[in-house]
This record gives sequence, C-alpha cells and structure tokens, in this order.
Amino acid sequence: MPIIVNLDVMLAKRKVKSKELAKEIGISEQNLSMLKSGKVKGVRFSTIEKICKSLSCQPGDLLEYQEELP
Repeated sequence: MPIIVNLDVMLAKRKVKSKELAKEIGISEQNLSMLKSGKVKGVRFSTIEKICKSLSCQPGDLLEYQEELP
C-alpha cells in the first residue's frame, strides 16, 4: 500500500499513549490500533481532524505517500 501511516511516530514524539488518544478523540483502542497499522480501508476527515487537534500536528505528519515500485 503506497500510503504510510505515521501515527505511531507522532504519538512517540508527543509522548502520548494510544489509549489516551483513543479516549480523547472518542474512538475505540482497537480502531486506533488498526489505523496505526494501516489496516483500514478509509478514515473520516473528522477523525483526522481530532487526531491533529489532539497531537498539535498536520495531516501530512500522519500520512505519507510512497510510490510502489513495479
């Protein structure tokens, strides 16, 4: 998958635990874990907005595009 999720990196930089973030933004720890691992097929802009607000970051800090090689 060419989209890389760097949520775990931002959590480490901000010294925030997944459990704390999940509670603050109102999603389950399991859904946050799936998002961190990139195993979701989609994510709502409202969820990204809440994560960015909570971690004081930009969407580009969370998501990265990496072209797949043939």
